[in-house]
Order: sequence, then structure tokens, then C-alpha cells
Amino acid sequence: MSGLTSQYLDTAIRERIGATHVEVVDVSGGCGQAFEVVIVSPQFQGKNRLMRHRMVNNALKEEIAQIHAFTQKNFTEAEWQAKQ
Repeated sequence: MSGLTSQYLDTAIRERIGATHVEVVDVSGGCGQAFEVVIVSPQFQGKNRLMRHRMVNNALKEEIAQIHAFTQKNFTEAEWQAKQ
């Protein structure tokens, strides 16, 4: 078990990436080994998908190393509004 929780990741993402909206789902049945996240941040503006993923991976490097699976979907605020 990694000991990571959805709440911990939510807080870390908001603090490190300046996210305005975060959704974290533990898809490992509660053991903290697989997470799916949606991140909305103004810092993604002007960056392609790969650059956004790298930003998140670098910001959460230590946490991601502890878990089995980490799936992310990243949006700017405008992209997120259009999707809603």
C-alpha cells in the first residue's frame, strides 16, 4: 500500500500546479495504488498534452513513484468550461 489518499493528491495538485478544479478517483478499490485524475489549471494554457503531463509528473514525482497507476486528464479553464 502506498498510503496515498485521494484527498492528499487533491491538495498536492492544487498547491503545486495551481489547479482551480481537481477530481481524484482511487480506482484501486481503496488501497491507494491506482488513481484517475482530472486537473484544470491556468498553467496549462499554451501547453500541449505532453507538456501538461510532464508538468504534473514532475510536480508529483515522489507520489507517482509509490503507486501502480496514475491516469491524468488535463484542461485549461476554457477547455473545461467548453466540455461541461
